[in-house]
This record gives sequence, C-alpha cells and structure tokens, in this order.
Amino acid sequence: MVLAVRYGHQRQSPDQYGRGQGMQGRDMTQSATGGGAVLVDYDGNIATITNNKPEKRNAFDDDMDQELFAALADLRQRDDIRAVIWRAEGRDFSTGRDVSSIGTTVGISHHELMKRGHRGILQLFDLEVPVIVAIQGWAIGGSFQRALLCDIRVAAEGARFMLPELNHGVIPDTGGVGVLYEMCGHGVVSDMVLTGRTVSADEALALGIVSRVVPAEDLDDTVKEMAANIASKPRVSVNMARRVIRHLSEPQIRTSMADELIGQTFINKSDDYAEFRAARSEDRKPDYSGS
Repeated sequence: MVLAVRYGHQRQSPDQYGRGQGMQGRDMTQSATGGGAVLVDYDGNIATITNNKPEKRNAFDDDMDQELFAALADLRQRDDIRAVIWRAEGRDFSTGRDVSSIGTTVGISHHELMKRGHRGILQLFDLEVPVIVAIQGWAIGGSFQRALLCDIRVAAEGARFMLPELNHGVIPDTGGVGVLYEMCGHGVVSDMVLTGRTVSADEALALGIVSRVVPAEDLDDTVKEMAANIASKPRVSVNMARRVIRHLSEPQIRTSMADELIGQTFINKSDDYAEFRAARSEDRKPDYSGS
C-alpha cells in the first residue's frame, strides 16, 4: 500500500527545523493526487518527495519552502525508511524561485529568512538514508542547488541546469557552489555562476553533476530501481558508506553556505543592489559604484 502525506501551508518558527519537528495537522490520504505543493508517498521502506506545483513549473515560494522543510523534518524522525526519492510532477523539476513571490512580506528579516532556509534544507544532511533526485526539464537556481546537496542525481534526456542569480543582482546562496566546486573545479563553477549559462544533461553527466542520463519515460522507474537496490543492502553499511563520503565534502559545503549567508545579506543592503533594482524598474542602464 502507498500512503501519501499532504503538507498544508502552516508556518513554523525559524528554529523548529533544527529540532526535527514536523508539520502539525497533516492530511493523510491514499492518493498523491491534488493537495499541497509538496507530497510525500511512503511505499514500504522507500519515501518519495514530489514537487507538486506543475502549473508554476514547481517554482518555490515561501509556503512551498515550508512544506518541503516540514517533510524533511518528518523524514528525520522515521526509522522505517531506507531510501528517499525526490521527483516532480510536470515538465520541470523546478524553475527555482517563484518570481511572483519575490518581495512579498514573510514577517522576518532577509537575514533570518536565509538562516531559516539554510536550516531547513540542511536537514538533508541529517537524514540517515540516501536521497536520489530525479530531474526532468529545468533545474534552476536554488532548486538546482538543493538537488546538489542530495546523494545522487539522475537526469532525463533534455534536462537543463542553470544558476542565473547574478542576472538578478544576487549570488547563489543554497550551498550548490561548494558542491559544484568539488565536482567541476574552479573554472567550470566560475563560468556557471558568473555567466549564468545553461548546462545540458549530457554536459552535466560529463562533469559529474548527475550520475546517469536516461530517457524521460524511464526516469521514475530508474530511480525507483536504484532506491530499491540501496534499500535492500545492510542499513549500517549504507550509513557508514554515506558517512565516509559526507565527511569528504560536508565541512566545505557548510563553510560555503556560511559565506553565502554573509555575502547575500551584504548584497541585499548594498548601494549596487539598490541601483540594480532601480535601473530595472526605470528601464535604464545602471550606474554601479562597487559598494
């Protein structure tokens, strides 16, 4: 039997995710159709997270962030899960941030919002099971970076990846730069971040960003087979293997995210960012001062 959990739009306080407290008032059904923007299905010892806002191309706003973080908090408390799949409905894994939500009031400062976002997504590192991401269509910005924090990424043919943050006057701030630096090196990550260029599925495979590229119609079956394979192995051995791999990368990723928090907060208050926004609003060429 497959059990689906639908997460509503209740808000949690900024520190709750660090305590691993899940969303209250969950609506549990037998079907993953309809409901919230993030669904979690439990099929035996495999959990599947689904981005479920295809009408918005699975772009995240604050409410969808909260649903994802609550889902991760619940998964942290379960000892019956052996693998997690993260997938999406619709044509794209996620096009990043829902631009219609940018600038909306969430009741906390930009700095606190970033801290909450980091705390929420870093729960991925606290899960005692691997997370396999199935990516079709676009994976952009913060959503691409979140996928990079997971254990394994599998792309459908035609998938595309991009870090366009500098085109919007800001920097990537979800840990993905640290992961890409380890995977691809200084030159490639600088190219991706500073130009915002698109990376195809085949190039992502060559760079080690994804481990497999499969036909789109085979994507879900492929990651399910991978998850079942991992779930069949001794739990302690899987945990120890992941621990060794994580220790090679996690400290650097956390350091990078700490730098991103400082840098993004500074940018948000900078003269150049104010000029960037003003120039766009007034449809003129910006005059940057470097401060």
